[in-house]
Amino acid sequence: MRENIGPLNVFIRLICGFTLLALGTARLVRSPMGLMPLFTTIMGAMKVAEGLTRFCPMVYLMEERMGYYEEPFDYEEPFDGVEFDEMIHQ
Repeated sequence: MRENIGPLNVFIRLICGFTLLALGTARLVRSPMGLMPLFTTIMGAMKVAEGLTRFCPMVYLMEERMGYYEEPFDYEEPFDGVEFDEMIHQ
């Protein structure tokens, strides 16, 4: 597992995560059967965990999908008309 978020992003995730976690926990005390407070608490805990580990699974998936971790592509020159004609007429 490689770090994939920067220090400013970590700080923002921790602040927002602790805020959501506190808000969700406070609302869960008032209405323990509500789905929204539970969702808020889970999202806050997830953001705190991402900030502490400096790893975000969504960023990893997007970078992997965009080919960030792949080797650079070696570009080959396209066929000349001459080479292509020679290949056809052989």
